[in-house]
Amino acid sequence: MRRVSKKIFSSVKSLLGSGRDDSAGAVNRIEAVRQSMLECLGPSGCAAFPVLVRRVSLVADIKGLWYLRPELMNALAAVHGELIARTQIRDLTLKFEGLLPGGFYSRPSALGD
Repeated sequence: MRRVSKKIFSSVKSLLGSGRDDSAGAVNRIEAVRQSMLECLGPSGCAAFPVLVRRVSLVADIKGLWYLRPELMNALAAVHGELIARTQIRDLTLKFEGLLPGGFYSRPSALGD
């Protein structure tokens, strides 16, 4: 009976989609995104925004990293200027591809870049 209930739960979970991919490749890609976020800041940004560095380092999943992008954008703009910050965030956003459900991705801006 227990095996049947596990099978049903597993089937329902797969139908609903958990939003996570626990494969080793996905974990490596998530860590690559995390490292890219920290590299964008550089040494001066890391020194100026230690709370952001801590949050990026400690967030548990890819969704948490996605939601830190606006805060990272603000920090990058303060350190490097808005034009460089926008370019870095755009490049960083591409690294999230395939790691998040489709609804997480930004819509194209009507203002253009």
